[in-house]
Amino acid sequence: MHIRPLAGRGNSRRRNHGSNRTVRAAEQPAFFLAQGGSGRGSDYGCRTAVGGSAKGLCQRRSHAGDAAILRFLAAAETLETDAWQQYNELGGIQDSEVPGGSGNPAYTAALAVLDSDMAQYIHDNTDDEFTHFTFINAYLRAHGAAAVNLDKFRTLPSSKATGAQQIGRLTNLMQLTVDTSWLTRYRSDAKNPDFGDTLPQAVPGLATGQHPGIPRSDADLSPPDHLQAIANTAGFHFAFIEQGGTSLYPSLAQRVTHTEVLRILLSIGPTETMHFQTWQDKAGNAPPLTDPMTGLVFPDLNADGELLQTNLIMPEPTIFLDRKFPICSIIRPTHTDGAAMGAVKALTANGLFIGQSAEFFAVMTNLAQAADAARHGT
Repeated sequence: MHIRPLAGRGNSRRRNHGSNRTVRAAEQPAFFLAQGGSGRGSDYGCRTAVGGSAKGLCQRRSHAGDAAILRFLAAAETLETDAWQQYNELGGIQDSEVPGGSGNPAYTAALAVLDSDMAQYIHDNTDDEFTHFTFINAYLRAHGAAAVNLDKFRTLPSSKATGAQQIGRLTNLMQLTVDTSWLTRYRSDAKNPDFGDTLPQAVPGLATGQHPGIPRSDADLSPPDHLQAIANTAGFHFAFIEQGGTSLYPSLAQRVTHTEVLRILLSIGPTETMHFQTWQDKAGNAPPLTDPMTGLVFPDLNADGELLQTNLIMPEPTIFLDRKFPICSIIRPTHTDGAAMGAVKALTANGLFIGQSAEFFAVMTNLAQAADAARHGT
């Protein structure tokens, strides 16, 4: 992963995340320019927008499916960015690239226990996610399709801890239930979720109950082991978020028809994998402890064999496509059926949307179902 230089917490480079380049008609794929359309994909993908309107309608169901996939990814990246921005406000670097918040020194120090460069990594991950949803929305608009705007759902409360902006949020980082089976999944040579396999939790306590990934107020800054447990939770949550994107992009790429849209997914998806590789390494540095306030236990992962060994961060070869084939080092899962809806369900189970409205869930379900309805070349 390329690490941008830390320049006194104030990198002077500034990109306009909201800018759009006007694309000439000659540069636009015809499937976004044609007038008319039918089928489930076009019903949600071409005629409606969340907070916007489409200038053109899609030509055929297959191409409407491409627009639906991009629209779902734009929504997913918007939600991901909202979560990362909250982490950056308190534990990252606040500068012209990723503005907002003023940092929380105690929380930042607790995160640094996992790695001294955590603030830089959080900043850069946040910056990357801004560019993902901004680019996808700009591409949709430039080609006459509806972009996604979830601003009406920014209603969730902010942390009251020193350093956080007091603005409405899309995501909730204060009641997390974190699936940590990603750690064992990538260390198993005999199991793969694509075959229906279930992998054990690395930190069982995180997978039950509700745990803050950021300090909810300054009261969470002590005692030290309580704050460290919050930072440890964040470390495992970082990897959970990014392993989701690591699987989502190749899963949905199998449903894309147009080569340029495929190029978008194949170009953004691997950056999620780079993020995941970084975060799973850092999560392995979370110190073993018991939260004195909640009883949450972070075990010594290196005391229980290779399935939890923290330095085994390269994907262990495992079964793929059919058990008759030799094992192979792969991203998993990548099964495409129901991939978008599966992502929504995983993020919901994560507690990320606790407090959101029924309308929010209806919008996300419609976006996911439209993406899952897309079919390559049909």
